[in-house]
Amino acid sequence: MSEVVQKSKLAKQAAQTMGNLTTEQKNAALLLMADSLVTEQQAIIEANAKDLQRGKELGTSASLLDRLALNESRIAAIAEGLRQIAELPDPIGDTLEAFDRPNGLRIRKLRVPLGVIGIIYEARPNVTVDAAGLCLKTGNAVVLRGGSSALFSNEKIVEVLHGALSRSAIPADALQLILSADRSSVDEMLKLNGLIDVLIPRGGHSLIQNVVNNASVPVIETGAGVCHTFIDESAQLDMAVRIGINAKAQRPSVCNSMETLLVHESIAEKHLSAIAEAFQGAHVALKGNERARELVPNMQVAEIEDWKTEYGDYILNIKVVKDLDEALAHIREYGTMHSECIVTEDAANAERFLQEVDAAAVYHNASTRFTDGFEFGFGAEIGISTQKLHARGPMGLPALTSTKYRVYGSGQIRE
Repeated sequence: MSEVVQKSKLAKQAAQTMGNLTTEQKNAALLLMADSLVTEQQAIIEANAKDLQRGKELGTSASLLDRLALNESRIAAIAEGLRQIAELPDPIGDTLEAFDRPNGLRIRKLRVPLGVIGIIYEARPNVTVDAAGLCLKTGNAVVLRGGSSALFSNEKIVEVLHGALSRSAIPADALQLILSADRSSVDEMLKLNGLIDVLIPRGGHSLIQNVVNNASVPVIETGAGVCHTFIDESAQLDMAVRIGINAKAQRPSVCNSMETLLVHESIAEKHLSAIAEAFQGAHVALKGNERARELVPNMQVAEIEDWKTEYGDYILNIKVVKDLDEALAHIREYGTMHSECIVTEDAANAERFLQEVDAAAVYHNASTRFTDGFEFGFGAEIGISTQKLHARGPMGLPALTSTKYRVYGSGQIRE
């Protein structure tokens, strides 16, 4: 029996217990997990150092190493995320609908756990903790398969969390980590119908598309983020630059960072040089369309593939557009339905942008960096869904539930 099958079976068995736990039991376990992460932080940092060293030897980019790195402050923040999850309302058991039929049947629709959630992700070890916390809070068991770049970190983190769970009502088997770094372990998870109830991929475009295209297990797609900010002709320039710099440079490695800045031609003719200088001052390399390069010649040429690229780095495309129509057309062509922003003082243009852009989150005069479970008040998120079924946008606790109808009768039979 393979590691994937063995651990998924253990998770499936544990899931039967999970659905019967009280909110108090689950919260107590989450707090134990948080305390253990802080208590064992040096061991986790030492394991993380092995991953960082291996990443440097393999030539991993600075932005990806940043996503991988753990220190005391980051571990404290991860632990705080678990504490926040413990404080959030437990959706399990919530009554969503209640109605009575003319024949006397009483029907109640309740939230219930999904069962076993498989999560396939890449280089961020904080996902290991976030995913465990959210899944366990909602009464689900979870099978994690992280990337090889964080293998030592993830193994130590799960070891620490298992130690905490052994002192709680949650069975330790409800949290499983696949240690195999072989691609076959991912392929195997994709076909485990009957053991894994739903898969959630978190990572780059190729990982997500592999899962979406090849899984027979149901998938919640968390898409890549080719996010845009459009500076309209009525935008306040200082605000637009501040929002743009934040959206690109505050943390470029994450999926809600901006990859393309669209600038109305009337703004560009007067101010694109100053806008470009601001980004270059934030260490952002620029690529532009023909009109943008006429105004700022030191930009590189933006090719067709660049408009489709999620850089995850200090690189930004700039495109000068004629008007809102051209900006909307560009987003329709190259956006990934993640997060899109318009900076404008024109209420009609703002409303049209918010209405017409098909994305999980659309913004007026605010950075796309806010597409985040913490920032939306959901606690740590499991991911940002760019699909339209079941869940969309930052996925907090309710997104990790299904529903069940309870039907109460008094001997009714159907004629």
